[in-house]
Amino acid sequence: MITINDIATLAGVSKSTVSRVLTNRGYVNEETRKRINAVIRESGYQPSESARNLSKKETNTIGVIVPEIGNSFYSEVLQGISEIIDENDLTIIYCNTDNDAVKEEKALQMMKRQRVRGIVLAPAIDYAEKSEVTENLRRLLDKLNAPVVLLDRDVENSGLDKVMYDNSGSGYRATKELIEAGNDRIGIITGNLELKIARDRYDGYCKAMKEYNMPILKKDIFHGDFTIQTAYKISKKIFMKKDRPRAFLTCNNMTTLGFLRAVREKNMKLGREIAMIGIDHVDVLDIIDYKYSYVTRDTVEMGRKTMRLLINRISDPKIQQQTCIMPYQLVLKGAEFCELI
Repeated sequence: MITINDIATLAGVSKSTVSRVLTNRGYVNEETRKRINAVIRESGYQPSESARNLSKKETNTIGVIVPEIGNSFYSEVLQGISEIIDENDLTIIYCNTDNDAVKEEKALQMMKRQRVRGIVLAPAIDYAEKSEVTENLRRLLDKLNAPVVLLDRDVENSGLDKVMYDNSGSGYRATKELIEAGNDRIGIITGNLELKIARDRYDGYCKAMKEYNMPILKKDIFHGDFTIQTAYKISKKIFMKKDRPRAFLTCNNMTTLGFLRAVREKNMKLGREIAMIGIDHVDVLDIIDYKYSYVTRDTVEMGRKTMRLLINRISDPKIQQQTCIMPYQLVLKGAEFCELI
């Protein structure tokens, strides 16, 4: 599909010049205008209705607010968001909240001052229950005068468009695979259970264990916080115990990295002395062809879907609220069964 970038390259002009011709706004030299129109005709380019509607707004900036910019998941999502932003001749500003509601409030206020056309928001904390912070967030969102699409984390009864992940399903499917691989005792390193996504993944683990009549032992549930360092410390303590599970579910990419660091330090062989399946893909492990198993989602496509929802909402504020659930994908590389009995 040809884009504004392609038109600009073929015509030897900037994207903004092409945009002015397409929207018939702003000055463009007549000779340049003719050259751009000729390229448009020859290429068969058709600007989308969404893009035309967007051009009528006061700014061309989209705000993106994420809680962990250092997490590769959000980097990949931003890649997908940026693709759609480029296709529609928009610009992007983004903020990182470090999972801090105060920083999130400041970011939203800044977006309002910038008069952004719309916002992609991955909430900093769990807004799943009625509380003062949840009500405060709702008030902030109401005052933005810009549409918002939620990404990955929900806000209870927000009425906003959202793109979410099947968190419970991913935890269930990973645990089911560990059970069916023959492991008779399965531990879990959870995320921060104050977050709904962590509770949903834990619930998926419990659902699979109950379905297969596997005991859910309190001593096999290790409470993490979705960070590498915490998972590493927990895993080191686990591996010092004689009485421990030999198979584990790790509940996000950072937890997986912390777990695998401890595995390496103990010189254990993944898939023989210790079994695991992680939730989320760890792209850096592909570079060294590390054979770990995981359930994941198409994170780049998740970003694309989120941005398309936002553009549709900007174009038609009255359309029905939409929720997109990204499915999980299981990738097995031999780490899901522990041979040692």
